[in-house]
Amino acid sequence: MLSQIAQYLLEVASGLLVFLLLARLLLQWLRASFRNPLGHFVIATTHWLVAPMRRVIPPLGTLDLATLLAAWLVQLAALAALYGLRGVDLGAAPGVALGMLATLSALDVLRYAIYLLSFALIAQAVLSWVNPYSPVAPVFDAMTRPILAPVRRRMPPMAGIDLSPLLVLVLLQVLLIALAHLRAAAASAF
Repeated sequence: MLSQIAQYLLEVASGLLVFLLLARLLLQWLRASFRNPLGHFVIATTHWLVAPMRRVIPPLGTLDLATLLAAWLVQLAALAALYGLRGVDLGAAPGVALGMLATLSALDVLRYAIYLLSFALIAQAVLSWVNPYSPVAPVFDAMTRPILAPVRRRMPPMAGIDLSPLLVLVLLQVLLIALAHLRAAAASAF
């Protein structure tokens, strides 16, 4: 029972940190404003991890590699700890174990990025109905605009209703299904 509680708490804490790091990465990449409550929260909760890494790892254009690496390393450490709590012996073949953990971590970070985009799409849709002038509405708009714009060009609103977020959500769910199968195949090799 205590092992399950520890695993759950580890998954929640690491997942939240990875989500925040990916939000920071996405907002920086899209050059969204951090002058809102959500932006301040993301910076305040991730600065301690990203700032030291930025001294060593330069950005690649507008892509903050330090933040991306931080998200991947947090997920890698969480997976290693989870496998350790489950009693999996990672020391038998350390090279193979590290390679598998690195692969699983990369797939998990990609999965979390898709979850983040899905959440941003849903939040933007809800805010557009409930409170379009909310201080965080521009943040969600900046996060979803690049993915919605190509779909909106090919699928204009029908009878005044924009179905592009729904189509993008369906496509993101298809990607999540494919990633789940890919991750299961990689984990079974471990």
